[in-house]
Amino acid sequence: MKKFRRKQNIFYEYFLLVTKNIKLATDVYIQMMNDLDNAENYMLQIKMVENMGDQYTHEIMNELNKTFITPLEREDILGLTLQLDDVLDCLEFCSSRIVLYEITEQDDYMRLFTRNISMCVENLCAAVDLLAQKKLGEMKKHTHRINDLENAADDLLTDALKTLFATSVNPIEIMKKKELYTMMESFSDFCEDVADILEGLIMRNS
Repeated sequence: MKKFRRKQNIFYEYFLLVTKNIKLATDVYIQMMNDLDNAENYMLQIKMVENMGDQYTHEIMNELNKTFITPLEREDILGLTLQLDDVLDCLEFCSSRIVLYEITEQDDYMRLFTRNISMCVENLCAAVDLLAQKKLGEMKKHTHRINDLENAADDLLTDALKTLFATSVNPIEIMKKKELYTMMESFSDFCEDVADILEGLIMRNS
């Protein structure tokens, strides 16, 4: 019986490890945005965290393949695993573009996007923690908050691009910032994908 419960809980344990890993990468990303002179060092740290995330994804897949009875629907475990991996991949991509494009100064829009990313991760971690505690109903406030943050990021992107096109005359700068703004906005999209899966779990298990 203990072994059975261990098998049941291992997926929750992995999800907690994954979100802890995402939080770690986010903390490093925030440090990077406040210390762009050393961006490459932070990027390498985030890459190491992302590699660990890939390892967690691989281990979850292995457990899923050899576990007959799972605590959640198999497609939910699979979907949640892949979407969480996308969240971390997006952050790693943003950090690599900052280095590639030699971004040396954080503008107001980057600062606001970074704040949005931080709040998305805060709510993502809280929601998954409640999932692990099997407190599905309490996840709603966090999934709804992620949805609100995604909408805010959409509006922020529109404003950022409008300002960029109106004020910048350097086509290279426009190209660089446009892609970076877009990718930083995409982070909230990936978090919303996770929130959608969690809301599906709430509906099916309420």
